[in-house]
Amino acid sequence: MNYQDLTGLRIAIADGVATATLDHPPFNLMDSTLLASLRTFAHRVRHDPDIRVIVFDSADDEFFSAHGDLRFLTDLEALPTALQEFADAAPGVDVPADLNPLEALNVELRDLPQVTIGKLAGLARGGGNEFLTYLDLRFAAIGRSGQAQPETAQQILPGGGGTVNLPRLLGRARALELILGGELVGAELAERYGLINRALPADEIDDFVADLARRIARLRPEVVAAIKQVVDASVPPAPVEVYQHEGRAGMGIYLPEVTGFALAQLAAGVQSDRDAERDLEGTLRSL
Repeated sequence: MNYQDLTGLRIAIADGVATATLDHPPFNLMDSTLLASLRTFAHRVRHDPDIRVIVFDSADDEFFSAHGDLRFLTDLEALPTALQEFADAAPGVDVPADLNPLEALNVELRDLPQVTIGKLAGLARGGGNEFLTYLDLRFAAIGRSGQAQPETAQQILPGGGGTVNLPRLLGRARALELILGGELVGAELAERYGLINRALPADEIDDFVADLARRIARLRPEVVAAIKQVVDASVPPAPVEVYQHEGRAGMGIYLPEVTGFALAQLAAGVQSDRDAERDLEGTLRSL
């Protein structure tokens, strides 16, 4: 299977494990390009019997994925264009109605037969953090990682499944705290809240995840499939209809004020300046 033509995504395969590295400068934004490449990858790898585990990481030392593309809020053509590119990435596979490309991609990733692992050693906010919540397993580096849903400070709702997945992972109260408060949380708090499986020292996370991925890849695929099937029967994934509800709710608040504030964020360096992105919460408070 060929994976070398995916813009913004590098795939390395060894011992039944595919390492999918987000490499889409400057911040691995969840934009039309990266969303389409991830969807193409998902639909190829689904049918690749040589890959049993997928590890998602980042080529950027500071950012896993900064967030979704603000141009979806400032350019009337950006979202329809992204949806068309997303549809073209997997010809013949319908995109469910009322799902934006990020929601649709994440549902498809969630339903892959392979075991998916997120390795976080940087910042993941908004759509970048939501992407992680659909994976089977998540591990984060202490002192290097950070996760947040900053959308309320941006005058919008999470639009990639945050209002659905966080309550299921954290419980209602903690999900509301992180979504409404918009706090950037480090690995140790993320572990305590249930946002990740385990917080690991930064110098140990690579070896830990690599060893775990290889051990899982050595299992018989039939065993893994049966385990995932039974676990999902016990704790069913959220139905697509719930994500559709989130999408409709989000579209209902896209007012002119939202576009204006998104333009102000871009003018303040969001999506272009690393300092503004490192302290996104402070950047938003300053506007």
